[in-house]
Amino acid sequence: MTPFPSLRLPLRWLVAGVLLAQPALAQTPAKPRPAAPPAAADPAARYRSGKAQLDQGNYAAAVALLEPLAQPGARFARAADAAYLGAVAYARLKQWPETEQLLNLLRTEYPAYPNLPDALLLQGQASFEQEDYDTALKTLAQLPADKFVPEREAMKATYLPRIKERSTWQRNLRRYPDDAALARAYADNLVVGGTFTEADRPQLDALVARFNLDRTRYTPRPRAVVAKKASYNVAVLLPFELSDPSWQTVRKNQFVTDLYAGLRLAQDSLQRAGHPVQLFAYDTGADTLTLKQVLALPELAGMDLLIGPVYKSGAKLLGRYAREHQIVCVNPLSQDADLVLNNPWHYLFAPSTATQGRVAAQFALNAFGAGRPGVVLHEDSKDDAAFANSYKAAYEADGGKIGTLRRFNPDVDESLTAAFTGLDLAGASHLVVFSDNRRVGPAAFKQWQQLPAATRPALLCPGSWLDNARLDVSQLAAPGVYMLQPKYYDEQGPGFRRFRQLYLQRQHLPPSLFASQGFELLLYFGTALFQYGPAFQTNLANAGATPGAIFEGQNYAGGAHDNQTVPIVKLSNLELQVLR
Repeated sequence: MTPFPSLRLPLRWLVAGVLLAQPALAQTPAKPRPAAPPAAADPAARYRSGKAQLDQGNYAAAVALLEPLAQPGARFARAADAAYLGAVAYARLKQWPETEQLLNLLRTEYPAYPNLPDALLLQGQASFEQEDYDTALKTLAQLPADKFVPEREAMKATYLPRIKERSTWQRNLRRYPDDAALARAYADNLVVGGTFTEADRPQLDALVARFNLDRTRYTPRPRAVVAKKASYNVAVLLPFELSDPSWQTVRKNQFVTDLYAGLRLAQDSLQRAGHPVQLFAYDTGADTLTLKQVLALPELAGMDLLIGPVYKSGAKLLGRYAREHQIVCVNPLSQDADLVLNNPWHYLFAPSTATQGRVAAQFALNAFGAGRPGVVLHEDSKDDAAFANSYKAAYEADGGKIGTLRRFNPDVDESLTAAFTGLDLAGASHLVVFSDNRRVGPAAFKQWQQLPAATRPALLCPGSWLDNARLDVSQLAAPGVYMLQPKYYDEQGPGFRRFRQLYLQRQHLPPSLFASQGFELLLYFGTALFQYGPAFQTNLANAGATPGAIFEGQNYAGGAHDNQTVPIVKLSNLELQVLR
């Protein structure tokens, strides 16, 4: 009988889910103490029950049923499958030593196991999680050359940057001289991580040549350029569209004007603090042709910080320019994590939707528990899908289970109706609906409020629903309703009140959200310039969370390039309370 023919794809997905959520950043739960199964139970029935418990997310129960069957003394025909499934269950519980122990048993006692490559992939992750980089690389090297290539490379890209000691880097480079991922990670550590010294230049040059790395990216910035200065130059590249003075264009671009007004006010605040910053505004227009003309200006290469643009096509161009010229670039509005992927010189001022999904999942596990499955519905768009996939990966990596994950088109009645049809909300711990479309909120509450109040799951939704005129305040203030509000700020807080007063004095009208964002952005990154100099990536990674002047704060800990601060709020007595 072929052992478990449907095993490979689901369990590869399980392992990938653990990896994508980067579980080392979460707390390790206590070792489970499941009740022992009945001794007289039929081994085949116990195996089927253990697999069912694993599929349902009851990982401790799965371990209790499967681990005894994996022992050679049990003489169970599917002991190898039981060992692998038990190891997966331990991995989902973050019990990495136990995971490795079962996988070692599998490899020793059942070396002919057909799904051995799956076991090697999981064992590589277990070793990485325990910071045993040598064993992890050795294990992954034993995989067949054509097996799990994207998975193992993604695993290396996730874990290798966590190496801190130079001796660990050098030891593994000697042992695995042909590993391109290791070489690239070490080059990033030297250049982006700021650990480079002139003594490292021969080795870095050798790695760049041998593995055909991007020489522009891996050329350390001269010390004279990154040294601290008495004043810094900041280029602001935004689509002002000054060549078109029509009222339609002026009105359409009001958000750009507001954003720049906030930047100018932050410039004044920095000046008063003894941190002079010179702003140079460039009109990038509404197309990439104008932006390319701006990027061709020689003066731009001498800037210390770049801010902008707002459209995605232009953001990619400026991101490449920032990397080539090694100037930090901050996108003021985008929530697309792909823009800053693999670019150490590009930052998002906002949290990406993927980060929002991960943080929301961590909140849900703490607030609602993992005893019952969750339900996730999301709009059919790239950013919304990134939120949902990140949420599912993080929630399930920490022991939860998402029973239903659906995407929908909010502008198509049939799609929106189908999304809310047939949901088992009574058996769910919580419902997540991620969409800013004004039609979605009323549809969600209509379905949610059909259940008796005592049996309703918690509802987690975007903070933009607060501005939806189709929703009543009583709905949003109902028990169990929680909102993600990345742009939350306290209107009664002293920071915002002071900012509002200064803005009124200069602009003679109250500040918009875009003005507030511009002010906070330059205040934070302008301060970073004076604290650390223009190559401040390592310093931001080590600084952790910083309270904001208006918003909740900025956090680029661990080398993140989008803001990790994601407030989750609840409406109580017509006031928002920050829960996270």
